[in-house]
Amino acid sequence: MSELFYPQQSVYDHLIPNEDEVKKPPRYVSKFRQAVILENKSNRDSKRTMGPAKVDAPSPDKYLKKHSKEPKLSEKTECLKDTCSTCACTVRKPPIPARTDVPLMGIHTKRDFLKTTEVVPMKPKPTSVVNNVGDKQLLENSGLVPKYILKKDYGEVPAYIQQRRKVEQRAQEEYERFVGEQKEQVAMQRLSDKERQAVMQGLKKKWDEVNGVYQKLPLIIDTLSKKTHKIQLEEELSQLEKDIRLFERFTTIYISKN
Repeated sequence: MSELFYPQQSVYDHLIPNEDEVKKPPRYVSKFRQAVILENKSNRDSKRTMGPAKVDAPSPDKYLKKHSKEPKLSEKTECLKDTCSTCACTVRKPPIPARTDVPLMGIHTKRDFLKTTEVVPMKPKPTSVVNNVGDKQLLENSGLVPKYILKKDYGEVPAYIQQRRKVEQRAQEEYERFVGEQKEQVAMQRLSDKERQAVMQGLKKKWDEVNGVYQKLPLIIDTLSKKTHKIQLEEELSQLEKDIRLFERFTTIYISKN
């Protein structure tokens, strides 16, 4: 009875809870940063790489003298307490705390120093002996343990071969479509018996005309034009005879529509 008034599931259970934004801690800035910047600026010489932009012309009175190019020792200068050109730093660092100084108390941290300083022992990788001398190699690369059969795609067709098959199949389909279009354009039609007889009668009539011209040739052929004309007539007669024999032998003949 209680389940009817107070069901176990609710619509609010399917709502996605809002993710809390993770606030980044403030960026660490060293307290000695300003001192390091001042130290770097003080030890840096200006115009040392390229020299000054404008150089005055040398005076004729200051001509080159003997031993003037030899290196000389720098003159000693008195060091001040705060700044010194030869010292490493220009700003004094805070002094070392004395023994009587009381350290800061009440600072707690969640860091476990025992775990962070604990050294994890390194485990050697399994190896196998290759020869009687004692040379070793990793067991994984030796071929003695299964490696490739544990892959997810073991025994399956590689992706590049599947892609190549798709390309070949697409090319074959395009070729078949092209051949089909060519066959449709150059379609054949069958000659009827009346048309076949009419063509055969026309070929025989043409053969009679050519043969009549051939029979009227002179017996003596002494010029090149007569010889050429005789060869043309003979070739035309032989072709007509082949066509006549073809139409007499085969009753079913197909010709192109064009």
